[in-house]
Amino acid sequence: MASGSGEGEKKLEGPDLTTGVTADTLADGDKLLGHAKGEQVLLARVGDDFFAIGATCTHYGGPLAEGALVGDTVRCPWHHACFSLRNGEALRAPALNPVACWRVERRADRIAVVEKVERDPLSPSYPDQYRDAALSKVVIVGGGAAGSAAAEMLRRCGFRGDVTVVDDDDGAPYDRPNLSKDYLAGNAPEEWIPIRPPGFYDQYRVVFVRGRATRIDPRLRVVHVEGRQPIPYEALILATGAEPVRLTIPGADQPQVHYLRTLRDSRSIIDAAGRATNAVVIGASFIGLEVAASLRTRNSKLSVHVLAPEALPLERVMGRDLGQFIKSLHEEHGVVFHLQQTATRIDRDAVTLSNGERLAADLVVVGVGVRPRLQLAEDAGLRIENGVVVDEYLQTSVPGIYAAGDIARWPDPHSPKPIRVEHWVVAQRQGQTAARNVLGAREHFDQVPFFWSAHYDVSINYVGHAEKPDRVEVDGDAEKRDVAVRFISRENTAALATIFRDAESLEQEIEMERATPDNQ
Repeated sequence: MASGSGEGEKKLEGPDLTTGVTADTLADGDKLLGHAKGEQVLLARVGDDFFAIGATCTHYGGPLAEGALVGDTVRCPWHHACFSLRNGEALRAPALNPVACWRVERRADRIAVVEKVERDPLSPSYPDQYRDAALSKVVIVGGGAAGSAAAEMLRRCGFRGDVTVVDDDDGAPYDRPNLSKDYLAGNAPEEWIPIRPPGFYDQYRVVFVRGRATRIDPRLRVVHVEGRQPIPYEALILATGAEPVRLTIPGADQPQVHYLRTLRDSRSIIDAAGRATNAVVIGASFIGLEVAASLRTRNSKLSVHVLAPEALPLERVMGRDLGQFIKSLHEEHGVVFHLQQTATRIDRDAVTLSNGERLAADLVVVGVGVRPRLQLAEDAGLRIENGVVVDEYLQTSVPGIYAAGDIARWPDPHSPKPIRVEHWVVAQRQGQTAARNVLGAREHFDQVPFFWSAHYDVSINYVGHAEKPDRVEVDGDAEKRDVAVRFISRENTAALATIFRDAESLEQEIEMERATPDNQ
């Protein structure tokens, strides 16, 4: 191990790759963590070729040396972003920026890293560039995970026409998963939340229209926006996302009642938490439990109670073992559960439960689920069945209109029937695929669903999709922060949930991809 020369400088791991290593240091498919000119570098061998790229994932800083090589790509162990070894391109979300690419020289029997090649994050360098000369106007409705990823992918594929994003959230796009996690907990500053810095989209000629889309006219190919002239399109990507399910019980409109979907919502909860003494979270969903954890982390003196109708939190999705672990984990941090209960009334200072108990509450956060925003698509005559029905290319029942993200119900090759999920990473990846298909790629969306959920110092990774597994197999011990839970359907692993088993999670994703018909 080599260390930096200045006091407080981060130590650099591995060999100095500028002096080189012998070619036989790496076998085909191997990777090596080293450094060059003061930066960590990943050296990898694919056949007789050697590649060097930055060693840190551009999403949340995951160590790529601990990831997996798949062909001429490397995947991050934390949240499964994927990068090209050839040019550092971010091939799959959640990473949107490339890693640095380094030029490699072969000197006799030694391999040396010589210089870094810097490049623009939206330069048209995506491996497969599609240019439809007839296409000049693409409109995207929704500026969240799917919409912003689609807009960027159009530019990364070399599209030079007009890209317009319609969204009425003046803060979008931003890192929505962080709103219930580190940002709400006080561990991430607000400057981390925007996806891009000010002026970024202007630089790449992506126009954001801040307004509410009210109607789509597929015949005239225009989008109507409240208070504005209709916006014409030649191709349209719908990425309208989801919205929180609202309570209808008496008192649901009390000022201390909050929902969490937007940055504005998260700021409002943070502000209220600073004044509150007793918080009640209604709903033991992923959002509800992450909010509970974040509130306790932000203010350990804040009393936090969670009420939900189920007998065990997240048991339906995560299984009994992980459900029990998650409940115990929250209880260890002072959260009090009221299970098999619903809220029947909210007063100025309390929430009344179905058993008649009253919980003191000067802060209430509701997390009972979300519903897809389908009205635009339905009014436009698109086929709707538990979401906007799309084909394997993410095209809807109306040619030229695509759908991505929380609203899209697609034929997942890893599942026995079409599915719709509400995962950030899936939304981003679908937005990217839809953009490429708008440009003529004809690319199947066959990526394995993935999400992660953070509770205090524990992150749970979930790969795949299992609605009603035949059985659940547990390997390890969640209490020891070392477990893999397999959800088995028809004798195959439909999904895998892991705690601190990143390699196993990646291996499962790769195995499921290889089992799809297109890859056999």
